Amino acid sequence: MDQLSKSLVNRKIKTVEQLCAIIGERPRQAKVIMCHGTFDVVHPGHVRHLLYAKTKGDILVASLTADEHITKANFRPYVPEDIRAINLAALEMVDYVIIDRDATPLQNLSIIKPDFFAKGYEYSSSGVLPRTQEEMDVLETYGGEVIFTPGDIVYSSSSLIELSPPKIATEKLMTLMEAEGISFGDLNDTLEQFKDIKVHVVGDTIVDSYTYCSMIGGMTKTPTMSVLFEKKVDYVGGAAIVAKHLKAAGAEVTFSTVLGNDAHKDFVLADLAKAGVEVKYIIDETRPTSNKNAIVAEGYRLLKLDTLDNRSISNKNVELLKKQITETKIDAIVFSDFRHGIFNKHTIPELTSAIPDGVYRVADSQVASRWGNILEFEGFDLITPNEREARFALGDQESVVRPLAQELHQRSKSKTLMLKLGERGIITYRIRPAEDIRAFFSIDSFAEQVVDAVGAGDAMLAYATLAMIATKNEVIASILGCMAAGVECEYDGNWPVLPEAVAKKIHRVETHTLYRYEGQ
Repeated sequence: MDQLSKSLVNRKIKTVEQLCAIIGERPRQAKVIMCHGTFDVVHPGHVRHLLYAKTKGDILVASLTADEHITKANFRPYVPEDIRAINLAALEMVDYVIIDRDATPLQNLSIIKPDFFAKGYEYSSSGVLPRTQEEMDVLETYGGEVIFTPGDIVYSSSSLIELSPPKIATEKLMTLMEAEGISFGDLNDTLEQFKDIKVHVVGDTIVDSYTYCSMIGGMTKTPTMSVLFEKKVDYVGGAAIVAKHLKAAGAEVTFSTVLGNDAHKDFVLADLAKAGVEVKYIIDETRPTSNKNAIVAEGYRLLKLDTLDNRSISNKNVELLKKQITETKIDAIVFSDFRHGIFNKHTIPELTSAIPDGVYRVADSQVASRWGNILEFEGFDLITPNEREARFALGDQESVVRPLAQELHQRSKSKTLMLKLGERGIITYRIRPAEDIRAFFSIDSFAEQVVDAVGAGDAMLAYATLAMIATKNEVIASILGCMAAGVECEYDGNWPVLPEAVAKKIHRVETHTLYRYEGQ
């Protein structure tokens, strides 16, 4: 935060208790007028509203709704409460700013007892709304008065945001880091701590194949497309790529999976051995190694041919996996669920029960379909679903993202939830004392130029998990996870992200930050 912002925070932004001590009790010599709103984007309508309010009183108090109570649209607020408070404090006509921790201003109105409460013209133009009447009733109890400002200039924050959402990733990051006492040096130091961490990944292996062809044409008598085979390329995917991401990040990785006795099994084992991942595999003669083969022609996917068996693995193989989980000495375990046999409602409790005490438990459910549900990994330390998976788990297609994340965090009984929001970054919920206002926070994406988003979630999971083991700090873990995801998005294909690449990303963000704040 620059010096001017720090000065404004110290001089103008107050708690309700601090404000009451400053203005004193009624009757006051100086008249106090209070305005309340979201102020997600401060626009000319807000300025006119505040200017008019200032003419009616000696002390103008701007009250803004805290982040946790804003549910008017998806991904709102776009501007976090700390930055919104600074934006209001920067206005000369505003004397003090408070952040209202309640859903409505009623409680603060009864405590502060402003002489006037200013509302916008739109709250009176069509008659007095029920919520406005409640506010008027509170003011009436002590002799206060509601006034309505002129409606000569009308703007909508929501409309402006929908036209072009504000790009304030740097400001949001710096505000969060400063509030949590985190430096860029802390981020770099955390990367250095990954090499001694032992992680056990358990999950379904998938071989992702791409069969490249050229177009020949179609049949004349049947709707059949004819293509000429050019080449076939295989990649290790599913839970196996999660293991590779963790290994690339610096961890010592053990991977447990079930494979078929086929050529894809040989490819998987050779690829993971080359990556340095220790594989504890179980061969099941009755099922194939999962393979998803995309037929590609002229840059288009014509067809995807899947060879897999989604039936639950046998009880014998469940017991073998449990034995591997129990006997492997680790710091963290990652259940990477693709619903191709290893994880289901019957096996999850069994496999979870085998996890030794004190091991950090992580679950990632990359399904977003009728096959899987992240809520089945109840009580885990960290879960990392995306928005679609969260909505499926809760059966909720209507709620905006923040309350959706809050509900999933509570229902899952997880210690930490990192909800992946694609190009919008993540929102993290964590267990905090009731009086702690920062139970959740959001971090924007750090992808500078998206080439291919495949694998971004895997990179985020790997770095967030290792950072949680190293620091036990959700903010550091979320930032490093987002930075790793940003790096992955700049690659073509799902390639494991190296710490050096994340360190370069940290440096670019830090440099940009210094430019923004010191170059002003």
